[in-house]
Amino acid sequence: MSAVAIEKEPVVVPSSSDFAAFVTRTEVEDLLYHEAELLDTWQLRDWLELFTDDGEYYVPATDLPRDASADDSLFYIADNHVRLQERVIRLMKKTAHSEYPRSRTRHLVSNVRILGASEDEIRVAAAFVTYRMKFGNSDAYIGSTHYRLRRVDGTLRIAEKRCFLDLEALRPHGRVSIIL
Repeated sequence: MSAVAIEKEPVVVPSSSDFAAFVTRTEVEDLLYHEAELLDTWQLRDWLELFTDDGEYYVPATDLPRDASADDSLFYIADNHVRLQERVIRLMKKTAHSEYPRSRTRHLVSNVRILGASEDEIRVAAAFVTYRMKFGNSDAYIGSTHYRLRRVDGTLRIAEKRCFLDLEALRPHGRVSIIL
C-alpha cells in the first residue's frame, strides 16, 4: 500500500497586527486592566462609565452553550444599561447585604486576543480569574470574557461584556454577588 498525502488547509491564526488600523492589543489590554482595577477598588460608578450608553453585561449559566440568548435561556446576570446602573447603585449601598461589608476582590486578566475589528466594532476575548475574599473565605471564579468594544469620541468603551464561567456550579453560595 502506498501512502496518500492529504493536503490540509493552513491554520490561520489571527494576529493583533491584522487589526492595527482599528486598534492595538496594548490599547485593549489597557482598557481591560483599568476595568479590573476599578472593580477591585470598588469604583463601580467609574467602571460603569467604561460602557457605552447601550452597554450590556451578561453571565450565562454554566451549562449553556456559548451562543445562548438571555431572551430564552436562564442567565445568572443579563443586564442592559439601565439594569447595570441599578446594579451599581444597589452594590454601593449598605443595604446590599451580600456585599456589605464589601468583599475584597482581585481580577486577573490574561490571554487577551483581538478576534476581529472594524471601524464600528472590536471583538476581544480574554481569560480571567476573579478571587473574592470575605469573612475568611475565598472563592475563585474562573472563565473567559468576550467583549464587544466601540470607539466613542476616540475612546474605547464596552458595548457588551459576556463572562463565561468554567465552573461546573457556583459554590458555595450558588450566586454571583460581585461583578466579574
